[in-house]
Amino acid sequence: MNGRERMALAMDHKFPDRVPVMCQLALGHYFLNTNIDSEKIWFTSEGFSDALLQLQKRYSFDGILVNMWGMPSNVLNGVTSISNDDGEEKKLTWKNGDITIIPSDDNAMHFLEGKLPLERADFETIDLTNLDGINKISGYFWNIYHMPYIPELVADFLPGEIPDYFFKAIDIVKKKVGKDVSIHGEIYSPFTHFIELLGYENALMSLLIDPDRAHIILEYLSKIVVAHAAATGNHGVDAVLISSAFAGGPFLSREMYKEFVLPYEKMVTDAVKETGTVVYTHTCGSIGDRLDLMVETGTMGIDTLDPPPLGNTELATALEELDGRVFVKGNMNAVEFLNFKTREEVLAHATNRITIGKPKGAYILSTACSVAPGTEPWKLELLTPLSEKLGVY
Repeated sequence: MNGRERMALAMDHKFPDRVPVMCQLALGHYFLNTNIDSEKIWFTSEGFSDALLQLQKRYSFDGILVNMWGMPSNVLNGVTSISNDDGEEKKLTWKNGDITIIPSDDNAMHFLEGKLPLERADFETIDLTNLDGINKISGYFWNIYHMPYIPELVADFLPGEIPDYFFKAIDIVKKKVGKDVSIHGEIYSPFTHFIELLGYENALMSLLIDPDRAHIILEYLSKIVVAHAAATGNHGVDAVLISSAFAGGPFLSREMYKEFVLPYEKMVTDAVKETGTVVYTHTCGSIGDRLDLMVETGTMGIDTLDPPPLGNTELATALEELDGRVFVKGNMNAVEFLNFKTREEVLAHATNRITIGKPKGAYILSTACSVAPGTEPWKLELLTPLSEKLGVY
C-alpha cells in the first residue's frame, strides 16, 4: 500500500495497513534542511516544490502539504541585490526600493522603502460598498499571501480570480510523485484573511467595536475563499486543508468562535465537499473547548490538537469527544519534540500517540502544529519506521 492509498483510507475512516505519517513543516525547516536557496524556496514554485519533495522523501511521509501557492516565473527578476552579511539572514532589495528580509530559519518579512511596515486596512474607513478595493492595500492580497508587495504581479487580479500560476507548485509536485503520495492543497480561512487584512490587534478589537461591520467584511472574504476552495478542490488534490490558525484560544473565546468563525468556515467546507474532495481544518492553540463547534463547520478532519503548553487538548480526551465524527491528525507536542535530546524520548512520545490514536482508525500521526525550524531531521526520520512497527493494523 502506498502513501496516497494509506492516507485516503485513514481520512475515510477505514483501516489502512498502518497509521499514516505526515507532518507539516515550518518554512524555516526547509531553509535549514535542504540545499536550496531560501529566496528560491520562498519566491519560486520550482524551489518550493523541490524542498517539499526532498523532505518528503527523506522522512518517508505519506503525504505532502503544498502550503504556499504557485508563483509567477519572473518574481526574482525584480530583485536588484541579495546580501547575506551576517550569515544569519538574507536581505533582498527590490527595484522599487522595498526590502525583504529572509532569516535563516523563519518566514520572510517585507518592508517598504525605508524599512516601513506594510499598510493594513483601517476597519472604520473600509468602503463597504466597494470591498474589492481592499485589493489595493499593500499589506494584503487575497491569493498571494507571501508576496503582496509586488504590485505589477497582482494588479490585474481581483479577489476571487485565480491567476494561471496559482497551482503551479501543486502541479510540479503531483507530476513528480505520481499516485504514490497524498497531495494536499492549503487555503486560508475567512477569519485568517480578516486578521491579515486589519492586523491582529485591530482585527480582534473590531469584533468588539462593531460586530455588524465585521460580519459584512467576513461575508465578503468568505465568498472569495469559497472561490479559491472550489478551484483547489477541482484541481486534483487529495485533500484541502483550511488553515484557521487564529480561531483557537486565547485569540477567540468559544462564543466568538461560534459567531465569527463557524458560519464562514462552513461555507468553505461545503464548497470543497461539493468538488468531491476531502476537507480538513488546522487550528492552533487551545481548541479543547470548541471541538464540537469545529465539527459543526462540516470539516471532515481536525489537524493539530495542540497539547500544553501551546494548547489544551489531550488526544485521548479529544478522540472520546469527537467519537469518530472526523479523522484526526496530530498531536505530538511540537515544543517537546524540539527539545528532545535522545532517540528514546522521541520514540516514547510518538509511541504514546500511536497507541492512543490507532485503535479506531481515522488517525494520522503528526506533530500538533508545524515542525519547528530547529527540530533536528533525525527525529522525524524515526516516525515512519516506528509506525511500520507499531502502527500496523
